[in-house]
Amino acid sequence: MKRREFITMLGGAAVAWPLAARAQQPAMPVIGFLRADTPAAGGSTVAAFRKGLSETGFVEGRNLAIEFRWAQNDRDRLPELAADLIRRRVAVIAAPLNAVGALAAKALTTTIPIVFSTSGDPVELGLVASLKRPDGNVTGFSDMGSELVPKQLGLLHELLPGAARFGVLVTRAYASVDRVTKDAQSVAAASGRQVEILFASTDLDIDAAFAELQKRVAAFVVPDDVVLAGRQTQILTLAARQALPAIYANRAWADAGGLMSYGAPLNNGARQVGIYTGRILKGEKPSDLPVARATKFEFVINLATARAIGIPVPPTLLALADEVIE
Repeated sequence: MKRREFITMLGGAAVAWPLAARAQQPAMPVIGFLRADTPAAGGSTVAAFRKGLSETGFVEGRNLAIEFRWAQNDRDRLPELAADLIRRRVAVIAAPLNAVGALAAKALTTTIPIVFSTSGDPVELGLVASLKRPDGNVTGFSDMGSELVPKQLGLLHELLPGAARFGVLVTRAYASVDRVTKDAQSVAAASGRQVEILFASTDLDIDAAFAELQKRVAAFVVPDDVVLAGRQTQILTLAARQALPAIYANRAWADAGGLMSYGAPLNNGARQVGIYTGRILKGEKPSDLPVARATKFEFVINLATARAIGIPVPPTLLALADEVIE
């Protein structure tokens, strides 16, 4: 073989070896992220989700890609967005704080793993057959937010022991609206006090609901409804303007000026979705991952808000708080 031919062959091999090596590298997994709200409203959820992924060794852009889909507060779009992720053959569909989106995806695929978090009972919602053995391609986490309305009403009773009527503000699209309504009615029957359910989803609805709340109830509950969370500023502004006491689903509301909150630690569900997504990417099956449930809840009182609206907080209630915002 001539020297020139040998150099040519060697040069060709030098080019081919890196190409062959790259061809043998596994493709970066792509997961789908499905939410009912907007990127602006869901920023902290995304951060918590990424944290959960990192705890299992996955970092976006390094060994993982994420396809984000946002329904822009239009839940009717969720089936279309889920279908788009399925067409793209993502490895996992993550639906933090989005039971409706998880159900939409479940109706369209039995093969792509789906990981959800929800405030409701996953069995009642039809997400899984069993908490311990989910079966199928779906698993996730419940922060039990929809089950906390009786506790939240009880805390309002302690705040206003002489009050006879309380309200619950919720949307009809809330996945656990039936559970919340039933529990509120049970509290009313057991306590001898009236509990009214007011439905609102748009800005105009909320304005109208507050006009009714001001006339008919002493205080109200806002459960873990993602649509209402997207209208937090409007709700807190109206509550302050009308000096109307309320208890909310998590501390984000109390931090923003809400009077009280009771619920699971903020964004714990999104973090758990990230952890389960990472475990599935490593080879575990959704059916082998039991649905996790929140075990810790925090009660926060914003004393500055209480003073601003002229509500004295009993010492017994202050003693129960995990945190008091001065």
